[in-house]
Amino acid sequence: MKQYNILFLCTHNSARSILGEALASTHPSGKFKGFSAGSTPGTHVNPIAQELAVEIGMDKALLKSKSWDVYGEPNAPQMDFIITVCDNAAGEVCPHWPGQPVTAHWGFADPSLVQGSDLEKKTAFIGVMNGLRKRIDILAAMPLDKLDSLSLKEIHTKA
Repeated sequence: MKQYNILFLCTHNSARSILGEALASTHPSGKFKGFSAGSTPGTHVNPIAQELAVEIGMDKALLKSKSWDVYGEPNAPQMDFIITVCDNAAGEVCPHWPGQPVTAHWGFADPSLVQGSDLEKKTAFIGVMNGLRKRIDILAAMPLDKLDSLSLKEIHTKA
């Protein structure tokens, strides 16, 4: 079975894109290898995002904030899908991606901006994680070899 590379993009690559990477990489279908990056990456992964990613089986050592420039280099893994998960990254000029990856925007509010108790903060992250999981589940059920940008964008309206 072919494994598809998915790059999740966000501005700081510390929460939403990290969760996307973890969910894709640990998806029960085995169809995906997740990656994540940001336009202006932070210095660390949000601790709540890291905790949730590790809980679903992601190797903690792989969770790092990195620039999206890394995936535009000649020796970078070729992406099949590029998904922006925050409004800022969706509107920015992205680097050239080798190959012709299918692109889409699955926007989620930034859970790291939630104010309140630790439980309220974690609940916001779980909400984003569940939304991403639902879209990745829909993607996994599709005939991926026939997928195009239009059908990937439709996942946003179904989820």
